[in-house]
This record gives sequence, structure tokens and C-alpha cells, in this order.
Amino acid sequence: MYDAIIIGAGPAGLQAALTLGRMHRRTMVVDSGEYRNGTVAHMHNVVGDDGTAPADYRARSREQLAAYRDVTVARGAVSAITGSADDFTVHFPDGCSERARRIILATGLVDDLPDIAGLGELWGRRAFVCPFCDGHELHDATIGIIGAGPRAQHLLGMLGRIAQSIAVFPIDTPPATEEISALEAAGARVSAAVVDRVQAADDGGVTVVTGEESHTVAGLFLAAGGFHQRTPFAAQLGLRMLESGCIEIDDFGRTSVAGVFAAGDLAHRASMPGPMASVIQAAAAGQLAASFVVQELSA
Repeated sequence: MYDAIIIGAGPAGLQAALTLGRMHRRTMVVDSGEYRNGTVAHMHNVVGDDGTAPADYRARSREQLAAYRDVTVARGAVSAITGSADDFTVHFPDGCSERARRIILATGLVDDLPDIAGLGELWGRRAFVCPFCDGHELHDATIGIIGAGPRAQHLLGMLGRIAQSIAVFPIDTPPATEEISALEAAGARVSAAVVDRVQAADDGGVTVVTGEESHTVAGLFLAAGGFHQRTPFAAQLGLRMLESGCIEIDDFGRTSVAGVFAAGDLAHRASMPGPMASVIQAAAAGQLAASFVVQELSA
């Protein structure tokens, strides 16, 4: 039996495995090969790794984990998790299973993109969600925002000091007159027509097609769409959820079910309005959850 099985091998899961391995706790981390930043060429706002490719970060992390005899990295998916504290069973699609005293969920979220032709192909490379991660690289250029409403206003406030100019492209229906006025007062240029499609431009930017017109911007940020849990394990285990769609955790990464921890952007405390989509925050959450797993098992 493992002391802990970690489901997910992004920054949260890998750091949790490192922390447990250093405390000589028998640990398995299950890597499905699916990551929220899987399409991203370079990660940013990560001190010491600013500009590193996420794939390189993960590969280097797995190499370092190989030095810890108590850590096993398994490639593949998990089909179900059953049991309770001190005797969970993790089931795999091939019928095999492994038992663990504790579970750490680190499977992350999946972004729900608006139904705009071409957006999926640009996602993570020329279309983004987080100004902290990708805003600086578009400095002194025109940045496009897909979608209107409060989220667009929020993005305007953050991107205004980075961009030379900002263009807002509505989805589905043009925004109301007062909404346009508010966006323009904040410094944006608002398209009168909705987005038809987006595509990569030859200069490395993005072409946004609205009706009979096309517009070129350096990159896009989404003010529309949302996210969902990557896996069904929160529902399977009956974990308490927050309005954001994330798993509720306490200050130590514990969920509402004894023995189950969660780390990364799939979970946050109730005092927070939503998850932090950050490599550093995810790794810190993985370290904290793993540290408290050690405390529980030691007690």
C-alpha cells in the first residue's frame, strides 16, 4: 500500500511527489499526459523558469523525482477512486488497482472556449486567459479581447498599462450602448460586429474577422468562456464544491472528505473568489498538501 497516490502530474502533483519523496513516504504519481498548459510554448511569471517550455519543466521535474526511491511515476489514466481514509483504491482502465492511505487530487481544470472558428488552434500560443502569464510579451502593441461584460472591464484594467491599444470583439450579440460607452471610456475600441473567426497572422499576431472586416492584433485574451474539472473524481468522492466550480479545501489542502487532498487550480479556499492559474501557486499548493499528508500519517 502506498502512503499517498497523487492523481495528476502538473506543477502541483510533481511538487507534492517531491515533498513526499524527500520524507521517504511511499508515493505514486499518476501522469495522464494531459495538462491545462499543454499547448503553451513558454510559461512566464515563474521565477527561475521565466520563459521555460512547460514540457521541459515537467521533464526536468520527472528526472529529479527519479532520484527518490520511494516515488513511482506511472503513465496513464485513472478510471475511479473508491474507499476511505487509510484504505483508498485507485482503479485503472486495464482493471489493475493500487491502494493508498491518502489521495492528492492534482488533475487541474479544462478551459471552456467560446465556439469561435480557429480559436482552439491559437489557444495557449496566441490566445490566452491570464495577463500575468502572457500579457508582457504583447507590450506596446494592440491586444484583442474576445467578449465584453465585466470580465472585459477587468482585463482592460490589467492590460491597459501593457498594451499600446486594446480592441474588444463581442461574441454572439453586440453589447448594449451603455456597455460600449463604459469600455470606450476605459480606453478600448469596441467592434460593432461580433467575431466570426480568428486565425494566425503572418506577422505572428492574430487576424480577427468580424463580418466584412478583419482586424490584426498582437494576441488575444478571453473575456468569455469558463472551465470545468478535468476528471470526475470530485463527484465520485462526494467532495464539497464551490460556486466557482472548484473543490473546496481548507488552509492545508484538505477537502471535505477525510484523507482526500486537492492542490492546484482545481481547488481553492472558500475565502478566495476563484482559483489561481499559476505554476508557482500550484506548486506551492502541492507542497502544502503533501506536507500535511506527512503530518497526518506521522500522527
